[in-house]
This record gives sequence, structure tokens and C-alpha cells, in this order.
Amino acid sequence: MKLVSYKHDSRRYVGVLEDNHIHPFPAIPDLVTLLHESSPSVLAKSVLQEKAQSVSLGEVRLLAPIQRPPKIICLGLNYADHAEETGRPRPVAPILFSKPPTAVIGPGDAIVLPKDSQVDYEVELAIIIGKEGRHIPEEQALKHVGGYTVFNDVSARNYQYRDRQWFRGKGFDTFAPMGPCLVLPDQIPDPQNLRLQLRLNNETLQDSTTANMIFTIPQIISDISSVLTLEIGDVIATGTPSGVGFVRKPQPIFLKPGDIVEAEIEGIGVLRNPVSG
Repeated sequence: MKLVSYKHDSRRYVGVLEDNHIHPFPAIPDLVTLLHESSPSVLAKSVLQEKAQSVSLGEVRLLAPIQRPPKIICLGLNYADHAEETGRPRPVAPILFSKPPTAVIGPGDAIVLPKDSQVDYEVELAIIIGKEGRHIPEEQALKHVGGYTVFNDVSARNYQYRDRQWFRGKGFDTFAPMGPCLVLPDQIPDPQNLRLQLRLNNETLQDSTTANMIFTIPQIISDISSVLTLEIGDVIATGTPSGVGFVRKPQPIFLKPGDIVEAEIEGIGVLRNPVSG
């Protein structure tokens, strides 16, 4: 099932998306609250069975599934082809960095370009943590997944490489588009076999599969939880494949005002964002 956060008549809701209609959860203010429940899937099925009320998808404004995650943890160079295109060696352990929660935006929200910046796109599968844990074994890791969504790791390359670390260049407001929904794990039996694409103004620039990750989702969760406690609502962005803009030949491609960026992952949907200056 696809769960959404949305705004309707100036109020925020959480609901189940089915056939372009949203069925709201009664008395649940956000998806983090829902993930704290013992069985979000059972609650979602109950909402669909009751069908007490619904609203058309076209009547609402979709929001990021998790609007203020406790943490956003990202992986660098987690696809071998991306490491190769950047001239970096294949990592021997996951490369971790973070983004601030204030970088999150939802579907349809504008990616705002900083002045004098060279801003790139990166389509990624994101994990939403649904069960808190520390020192999680790989064989137990998927039990801690609350759902999956699409993530765009927007990056100001000139800031990123000037600083020689990634937080500033990837941490600007609007640099963490996420959505359009959260898909529960039982709807994605194999997250390591999902096609992911990125289109810029209808031109496909990234096209790969999560099967090409260097570190799998269980390995990622286990590795991160060896360092810190993973909390419900945390977002883990699992890396991007080849095709990013700054290494393109004969000249780099960077985002510019007026562009439309579409990040799509099989089984989840399309995350579409305009670009503004």
C-alpha cells in the first residue's frame, strides 16, 4: 500500500492512496506517528475497508511523506558505476554523510538554486525506519524498515568540492526532495531489484537498478546502526547510480531555473520538482 502525507483545505492529513483517491487515517497526524503503531499495514487495510470518506488526488497537495525526519543519513558512491564515473575507488565500507531535516521538500515543491552554484541531481531509493534499533544484525535489518520512498540527493558540486566534505553542498534548504508516497515493505518484496530513473526536462539521464548497489539494504542498516541508534522516521538514502550531471561529456549538466526534475522508482512512483533561482 501507498501511504501519503497531504494538505487539504489548509489542514495536514495522512492517508492511503488507492486508484487516485486518498482515504485518510482518523486521528493520526503524521506518518511517524503511524509507524509507531504495532501494525501500520493492518491499520491501512482497515482504512481501505471502511472507505468512510475519501478525497481525489487532484484536490490535494502532496507533502513529503516524512516532513521533518529525526535524521537523514545518506550514502556516497554506493553504485560501482557511479564511483567509476567520478574517478573514485569502490568503497570498502559505506560512506556516510547527513542532510539537515530543513532540506526536505515534497512533490511539486521547487528546488531553489543558491547563487553562483553548480547544482546536480541524484535519484535514490530511500528507506524509512519503522522500528528503532542499535547494533542491528544484517539478518534482522529488513524488520526495521517501515517503508520506501523516492529521494533526490540534490548537490551543489562547487560547494561540495570546495569544502572537501559534503554537508554544506548537500545541505541547502530544498536539497532533499522526497515522495510522492511511502510504500509499505510488504508491497516491495525485493528492494534490491527496483528500476530507478531520473529525467531532466523529459530526457532520461539516469537509468539503473537497485541490484547494482555495492552495499545492500541489510548491510547499510547494520553498518549505520553500529554507529548510532536508528529511530522511527529516520530516512536513509541509499546512493545513486551513474549518469549524474557534473561528469557528463562533452560538458557537465547542472540544474537551471525552469527545469523539471523527475525521479522515478519502480513500485513507488514519480517525484517531480521544478527548479527555481
